[in-house]
Amino acid sequence: MLGFLFRTLTAQPNRGAALFGAITTRTRQPHWYVEGEVPDTIDGRFAVLATLTALALARLEMAGDDGNAASVALTERFIEVMESEHRELGLGDPTLGKRVRKLVGSLSRRVELWRKATNGQGEWPQAVQQSLYSGDAKSGAVSHSAEALQSYWSRLRESELADLMEGKIG
Repeated sequence: MLGFLFRTLTAQPNRGAALFGAITTRTRQPHWYVEGEVPDTIDGRFAVLATLTALALARLEMAGDDGNAASVALTERFIEVMESEHRELGLGDPTLGKRVRKLVGSLSRRVELWRKATNGQGEWPQAVQQSLYSGDAKSGAVSHSAEALQSYWSRLRESELADLMEGKIG
């Protein structure tokens, strides 16, 4: 449905797919939902996916023009997958666009949150709380998730842009 809006943004239709696939694989790791106590629900899984994607977007933006192009590609894949997944959940055309826009807005808010946290302008634990948990979370769960996200961020920063676009994260 939204494909016509973004068709000209990247010349290669599959660009960003490998990185999005790697992020999705990390989203499925049980530690987010067991030790990190993120609810193992559609909303909880979305929170993890959007958080990992937001951190990847913050990293890509650090790579100048090539990174910005990669950021567009990753965002396109995110939109494409959200649209597809919600169609499979039974959402139809009248509500699908509104729902996907809401999800993209949620991703955008997380990107801004993580830009600040990764630049030292925000507190990491607060960013974790806002990004992953809809309410109060136990301090042990937040600590686990904060440590996991810091490790993920370190891997993203150590990875070359070309490697990231091939889905290779540290």
